[in-house]
Amino acid sequence: MLGMQLAALTAAPDPGVTEALDVIDGFDTALLDGFGRIGAEAGDALAGLSAAVAGSPLAAAVAEAVAALDTGSIEPAKLGALAAGRAALLGAVHDALLRRFDSAIGRERETAAATTPPAAAPGGAVQGCRAWLQELAINGWRGVDHELVSAADRTIEALWAAPELRRPAVLLDGFAAELRAGAPIATLDRIPVRRWADLWSQALLLTWRGEQEIAAETVSGRLLPIGVDVHEHGTAVQAQVHAVLETGAGPARLVRVSIGAAKVDTIVGPAVWQVLGAHPHLLQALAERRTITVADMALNTTGDLLWVDAHAELGEPADPFTTARIQLPKAVAAAAAPLDRHPVHLGEPVLLENYRFEDGAFLIDGHRLSVELDRLPRSGPLTAALVTKSTACLGLVRWDGGQWRLRPLAVEYVFKKATTSAHTGDWAQGPTDPKVAKALAKSGDAVEVLRERAGRLLRK
Repeated sequence: MLGMQLAALTAAPDPGVTEALDVIDGFDTALLDGFGRIGAEAGDALAGLSAAVAGSPLAAAVAEAVAALDTGSIEPAKLGALAAGRAALLGAVHDALLRRFDSAIGRERETAAATTPPAAAPGGAVQGCRAWLQELAINGWRGVDHELVSAADRTIEALWAAPELRRPAVLLDGFAAELRAGAPIATLDRIPVRRWADLWSQALLLTWRGEQEIAAETVSGRLLPIGVDVHEHGTAVQAQVHAVLETGAGPARLVRVSIGAAKVDTIVGPAVWQVLGAHPHLLQALAERRTITVADMALNTTGDLLWVDAHAELGEPADPFTTARIQLPKAVAAAAAPLDRHPVHLGEPVLLENYRFEDGAFLIDGHRLSVELDRLPRSGPLTAALVTKSTACLGLVRWDGGQWRLRPLAVEYVFKKATTSAHTGDWAQGPTDPKVAKALAKSGDAVEVLRERAGRLLRK
């Protein structure tokens, strides 16, 4: 990324973005105390949402929902209209920000095809989900206690039992767990207003629409990894690999490969790679920085390559920085899925060079890009110290807190007068740092210990 590109990216946002986010903030704040007691401020916030979508196909539905709430009628269908209006507004912000990024960087992107999602299958689980989300909206976050959270248990169990409802099941299960951990919410010093409103809205929308099949094609070619973003939670881990795919037909394409697994909260740091062991070719390619030849894998229209390790074969060594310098500028990116049109989902791979680090940001020709030093995973050798002294950085450009930020995936730096590099995926087959490997061996292999204990339980 050059100084002129960074200047274009970080200039004042497009007209309407700030105003739209202010409307979202007002709506989310209204959910704090709930729609069961709408005061003047919450009423203004709801009216603002209605005005913001006045020129869209949702105008009538949202206006009717706001009028109904003013009279004390809080039906799931009306709440669904409000959630749709909120999602549409955030989708417009997402699109504006992505256009800004593509224009600044010069990235070509495919156009999303218009689709009509299927309606959700009616049933008791769906109705129970709507009823619980309705109670949340009536009580607001400050009114959530253990009893209200527990009321979702049977609904979540019913959702898990229906394969076609797996996505809302996962979302609602995680949402309820977060609320349960903080209940009673009124005692919390800080409430994640935007995040919980996102989860509430998404869950409600999923009860009105079925799981839409995203079109996919079968592809074969050479995959060149750029970097891997590790998402770790107490009970799950996901490695999302950003890469360039060459198929020999048309331009190279920017794709993602996501692999994940369940875990327990005692499996942390480098040990998380072990629970992803069902994908040995991908892990070896990350650790050894090699290309991968893929055959007959599905690539959907959102740029996600559906990984099948048996269809992958290791190729020659390939430096991700060289790939980024030569291939990344020419690669065509995919369009976002409809329900992923939200600023939080923005994460575009870029290469930065000729910068200096100062006060938590990279500076290029006087223009700043904040760096997420606090989000570096503990599963690899990439540290904040290496980022601050780096000479080049591969990372994901994201939008968070009203500004563009960079999440580092790899850096080049000078060590003993030679340029070397560190990547988040370098330890995908185990730590290469002798001190870390020794400490890991001394503490014991948590994954093997848990497997052995599980085996003994099953044998009893």
